[in-house]
Amino acid sequence: MTLAADRETRKRPAPRGRPVHPQAADLLAWYDRHRRELAWRAPPGETADPYRVWLSEIMLQQTTVKAVAPYFARFTARWRDVGALAAAPLGDVLKLWAGLGYYARARNLHACARAIVAQHGGRIPATEAELARLPGIGPYTAAAIAAIAFGAPAAAVDGNVERVMARLFALEQELPAARRDIRRLAQGLVPDRRAGDFAQALMDLGATICLPRAPACMLCPWRLACAAYSRGDPERFPRKAKKQPGRLRRGAAYVVTRADGAVLVRTRLPKGLLGGMTEVPISEWTPDFDLATALDAAPRLARARPKWRRLPGVVTHVFTHFPVELVVYAAGVPAGISAPKGARWMVPGGLEGEALPNVMRKVLAHAFDAD
Repeated sequence: MTLAADRETRKRPAPRGRPVHPQAADLLAWYDRHRRELAWRAPPGETADPYRVWLSEIMLQQTTVKAVAPYFARFTARWRDVGALAAAPLGDVLKLWAGLGYYARARNLHACARAIVAQHGGRIPATEAELARLPGIGPYTAAAIAAIAFGAPAAAVDGNVERVMARLFALEQELPAARRDIRRLAQGLVPDRRAGDFAQALMDLGATICLPRAPACMLCPWRLACAAYSRGDPERFPRKAKKQPGRLRRGAAYVVTRADGAVLVRTRLPKGLLGGMTEVPISEWTPDFDLATALDAAPRLARARPKWRRLPGVVTHVFTHFPVELVVYAAGVPAGISAPKGARWMVPGGLEGEALPNVMRKVLAHAFDAD
């Protein structure tokens, strides 16, 4: 055997005997030694703040801990409780959220805060059923808040926990069909005491040990209880049905700069993709976008006829369900030109104060770099 082959063999866990039943106590003992210190997580022995738990769980949906940390700090510094967040204008919430992505979460966060104030007197409800009736709170988030903030014996199953459960029981059924069984199995492991710590321990196990690739099985407190480890093929789980990629959409973006440096922007409609966010004028995004007619959707300005120039290259961005490619057109107009109906001029240096999604930041960076 070559040295490289020998190393590869030693990386893979060797097949073991029949696994024992996983015990919550083993996971909790590991968690007590290795728990992550997170801004929204209560220190050992202290009661969790439901507001911070709820806010963090909404922010963490489809996003990483590293990305969320600075946003969580800014939100909690500005709005210290549900009532303060509910009283804030939606535009301010979107501005502070800008760059974190999945902007429906920000709109739902604001709507949820207002519902909590209107329906629950500003107190976040404690049960899964009540939580699940609020805007933006699905089964996982309801279970996570109920368990972590209120100690309810709820199984909070996110992507990390799905992976842990699928490996622990070597589930052959593919995701997403396997989710009902995974939730049932996870619920069967929740202890009567320390349910919140158990939920967070499972999350930490998936985030730090039971990784998608090269899991650190030898450090896992459930190693001897794991069916996939016993088989020697943990990376085979969870099994997933093949996703169909979204069809590429194309379009155009129009960056108009006034002589004083102001940029023409507008606010998207409240509903739908990037609802309520700030954008430069754009065309429709379609799979069959015709570049020959791209300027038909360019903004019209009174007393000015912009001389459009197409910038080299394209701006690419990937949304959850589809990728997009945008050609960018730029033009300059004299100072004093009024914005068309539904648009406004963004003053120089005003970028940080706008609720600009990442795709629009890319468009503006492309335009300014070209200059």
